[in-house]
Amino acid sequence: MIISRKKLLFTAFLAFLLNVANSYAQNETEKINNLIEQKRDFNKKNKNSIVFKIQLYNGNETQAYRIKQNFNAAYPEYTTKIIYKSPEWKTQVGDFSTRLEADRILNIIKDKFSGAIVLEDKI
Repeated sequence: MIISRKKLLFTAFLAFLLNVANSYAQNETEKINNLIEQKRDFNKKNKNSIVFKIQLYNGNETQAYRIKQNFNAAYPEYTTKIIYKSPEWKTQVGDFSTRLEADRILNIIKDKFSGAIVLEDKI
């Protein structure tokens, strides 16, 4: 009878360990599924967004800053920035969410900046 108690105790202990291991595995699976869902949500919200910019100038540094200064004086409501992409400097206006919005602004500024063009960019 001592052997059967030992077997019973061993079986109970083994069942306990299996239950704990199964519970741990389920918990880990839930964590993994939760992380996968969070990653999916993040990817949906943080896609490579396409924006439209108006490029006023592409060339040397001095002229790029001069164009920026002239543009800011004529149109202070729009943000401009200087970008360096080897070997040229670029003066660009805004991050417009649609091509239509960029084209509307382009029509406004075309009188003073006739070489301006709309570019598509990923951010």
